[in-house]
Amino acid sequence: MMRRLSLGGRLALLFAACTAAVSLTAGLLFNRASEQHFIELDQQLLDARLSLIRAQLSEVGTPEQLAARIPALRNELSHQADLALSIRGGDGSLWFDSRPALPDAPQRNGLATLHANGIDYRSLSVALRSGDTQAPQLTLFLDITHHQHFLQGMQQLIWLTVGLSALATALLGAWAARRGLRPLRQMGAVAAGVNARSLTTRLPVAQLPEELAELGETVNAMLQRLDDAFQRLSAFSADIAHELRTPLSNLLTHTQVTLTRPRSLEEYREALHGNLEELQWMAQMVNDMLFLAKADHGLLMPSRQALDLGMETDALLEYYAPLAEEAGIHLRRQGQAQVAGDRHMLRRALSNLLDNALRFTSEGGTIEVTLEPGLRITVANTGPTIAQQVLPRLFDRFYRADPARREGSSEHAGLGLAITRSIIQAHGGSIRAECENGWTRFLIVLPEAP
Repeated sequence: MMRRLSLGGRLALLFAACTAAVSLTAGLLFNRASEQHFIELDQQLLDARLSLIRAQLSEVGTPEQLAARIPALRNELSHQADLALSIRGGDGSLWFDSRPALPDAPQRNGLATLHANGIDYRSLSVALRSGDTQAPQLTLFLDITHHQHFLQGMQQLIWLTVGLSALATALLGAWAARRGLRPLRQMGAVAAGVNARSLTTRLPVAQLPEELAELGETVNAMLQRLDDAFQRLSAFSADIAHELRTPLSNLLTHTQVTLTRPRSLEEYREALHGNLEELQWMAQMVNDMLFLAKADHGLLMPSRQALDLGMETDALLEYYAPLAEEAGIHLRRQGQAQVAGDRHMLRRALSNLLDNALRFTSEGGTIEVTLEPGLRITVANTGPTIAQQVLPRLFDRFYRADPARREGSSEHAGLGLAITRSIIQAHGGSIRAECENGWTRFLIVLPEAP
């Protein structure tokens, strides 16, 4: 299988291709400009010489008349060794060649480039007398072999420059790309070194280039989320072990004591009833933990049905009325509200809040449920003041204001408020706690039905 080209290699090839294209274009333009420059110089030289020759031969109309002018003509041509002259009559017959083996004159007047016997010529053909079709045809040849050699050398130099530039740019580009991509390699090294014991590692965003700083911040945020999730998972696992250790130890001790000696049927029955209570408590806590696990993974899918929160709250207050009456606590509800949500989940959330309020409201206190337009629900109770730094932690799993306290249900183990928050969030709402002036309030805000 062919190995994929690295990003550094791609950048190096791209640099080399761009440099080669630019160098080649510049070289071809320079070569074209040089060639045009030589053509203009040759044109000027040939025009100047041809003007002198036309002046000398202005009266020539026959080969005989030309013969009398040939010595002066050769003397004029001898001043520049790379010039040659060819004269033909109006019928195309050759009258004069200053140099043997000259190429045939071009069929049209004007400047032309010719090659003959390994020599390159620039030729200029004109009639001796303008407008006279029967006048002799003059063709002046200029040896431009040295020009062509220069241009060929220039083309070879261009190709050599293009090749060397591409190679040098490829090497420099590879070095620059490797150096420029060093932050990416550092990010890869950090990512490769992340494990359960090194989630606190972070990328040095301040040292990253501007283009990678945002990516570095995103990676750091991801690592922070992973670290937070791992810490929560570790704490959750430790809390589960702590919460299950006590009932399991009780079950084990109770069973061992029961089996130490023979007992009556009634004693065994009482022992089994005691074990059943512990097992029911553990089963309920496991179910609640599974519920929270589903919430963490976004698997809670509440149904949407129209609910009268006033009726639902009244039903819960009626359920808790005997307990409240026994504790001398006053229950009341104010306001009305309609919501589209899951009846079972929302009743469970409100029930957890009421149960929590009953446990922490002193005798003669009050629990008040307020329903407001805009789907704002407040469950308030009188009771001891809760420190401000503790309020956000009330929704943490297994958190209890009094760690030594243990009740006979999973909610009392510190899962009730966590479950309530998961239910509210599954409905797209939010919940928070506040405590002031002797009142503890849990404020729920639910989204209105679309």
